[in-house]
Amino acid sequence: MNDIAIAVDHLVKLYRRGAQEELRAVDDLSFTVKRGSIFGLLGPNGAGKTTTLRILTTLARPSSGRAAVLGHDVVTNPLDVRKHIGVVIQEQAAELLLTVRDNLLTFARFHGLAGPAIHRRAAEVIEQFGLDSVAETKVQDLSGGARRRVQVAKMFMVDVPVVFLDEFSSGMDPILKRSVIDMLRDQAAGGRTIVLTTQILTEAEELCDAILIINKGRSIARGDLHHLKTLVDRLYDVTLSFEHVPEDLNASLVGFHPEEMTVGHGTVRLKLRDDESRVLELVSQLAKRGRLLRIEINGASLEDIFVELTQKSGGRS
Repeated sequence: MNDIAIAVDHLVKLYRRGAQEELRAVDDLSFTVKRGSIFGLLGPNGAGKTTTLRILTTLARPSSGRAAVLGHDVVTNPLDVRKHIGVVIQEQAAELLLTVRDNLLTFARFHGLAGPAIHRRAAEVIEQFGLDSVAETKVQDLSGGARRRVQVAKMFMVDVPVVFLDEFSSGMDPILKRSVIDMLRDQAAGGRTIVLTTQILTEAEELCDAILIINKGRSIARGDLHHLKTLVDRLYDVTLSFEHVPEDLNASLVGFHPEEMTVGHGTVRLKLRDDESRVLELVSQLAKRGRLLRIEINGASLEDIFVELTQKSGGRS
């Protein structure tokens, strides 16, 4: 069986701005997504993420190029695509005049499910998403964050093989978000393909098997986190916790030129772009100037990678 869930080939989406000017929201974009993976589509505001999701979910037609979901072309076979996907995008709303419970039940019935099983499933999902207290409340009377939770909860009512999530954690408290992250991992382990966008890069760093960073509609980097880290040269995040921060800290930093430094509550955090041996040399020098309680040295984070690559490509996050 083909292990590719989504295939995008030279995708372009143009919008008219006035009589002459064209906006290339998606510009010659190509990528694939493996079945059973969590794929992160990242980029600054206006990069083309939502437009790409709209094309993949048949809500917009490409100007040129091709995209297919589970082998079904999004232009020539949109109904077959829709049968196999679940979608939560920013502009999408739940059924405002229905209660939370009826939203879940209606969504399940729309996908051909019926009987007592969907009522049991709805009760489980309501509990999982912390919606018990508003289960019989009309969605129009909920806060924006609670509505978002209803939208995401609907995806757990059905067994469609591909799910698109645009800013899935919006409006979720940290405990619920942690629970949903665990559920998404379980879904992917069971074979479901998940495509997500998020502005919270720690989510993508924690969740995604592969990441595509786009800017101005074009691909600027793609791969797993290890590969992306190789694209940012010699960047290290160093955290040192002291019993007392050395008074002559700045003297120890002469010649190292940290890009960022924060000091507080006995902790010094440095961002350095240098050879590994030089970073270790600096840590050794600082260790001689005060009693160290903890040392942590990390390579570039996904946020570091994102900021550097989008700035290089002419964008700002």
